[in-house]
Amino acid sequence: MDLGLQGRKALITGGTRGIGRAIADLLADEGTDVAICARHEGEVTSAIEALSAKGVKAAGRALDVSDAPALTSWLVDAARELGGLDILVANVSAISIEGTEESWRKGFEIDLMHTVRAVDAAMPFLEQSDVASIIIISSVSGVEIDFAAGPYGVFKAALINYAKGLSCRFAAKGIRVNSVSPGNTYFEGGVWHQIEQNMPELFEQAMSLNKTGRMATPQEVARAAVFLASPVATFITGTNLLVDGALTNRVQY
Repeated sequence: MDLGLQGRKALITGGTRGIGRAIADLLADEGTDVAICARHEGEVTSAIEALSAKGVKAAGRALDVSDAPALTSWLVDAARELGGLDILVANVSAISIEGTEESWRKGFEIDLMHTVRAVDAAMPFLEQSDVASIIIISSVSGVEIDFAAGPYGVFKAALINYAKGLSCRFAAKGIRVNSVSPGNTYFEGGVWHQIEQNMPELFEQAMSLNKTGRMATPQEVARAAVFLASPVATFITGTNLLVDGALTNRVQY
């Protein structure tokens, strides 16, 4: 299937590893010019080189997404450098699980407010696109109580609500907004890899809940996100797509 992404322009926050990198890679494979950001300059540089090698325009900047001026400046500069913007993917998470005040503040600033600020900064560019799409990466922890029911779950739930609200507000403008809620996603250096190394009992407990007997790969989550972001999904907006291998037990109506 041709997803209609050739020549389109996309921005992904947190695009050097895990789900964000997999989304950037898949978009680039489809011929989309991409811009990414992440905290570590070396990782950003390496990712840009790999994305450029796919034959698309690739750009990026090292920054902390909780720094509002830095995030807004990058997004505006990147959209101008790419020559426009069709797709925004808000992906970064603080993965704040502890119930401390510091953890709550990190979740608020990184998970929630980075998304709000990115959308606000992107709107002038998205309004000029004929296939504008926003993808917000949430989590199954936002729809069901699990071990991450503290700040992480609360702010992931807020993102789903935020995405739905945006979809209603922007529908008349032709801007689609959807959220994607991955289940446990495993990749080297990721949180579940670290838990496997340092908290084997928790890892085994989590694995026992995965009915498929495994966790998702970033690429599996990316395929869902890129499909929703693409012009072939023109009448899908306001949905929250679970990519969890039947991990959750909730019934969706």
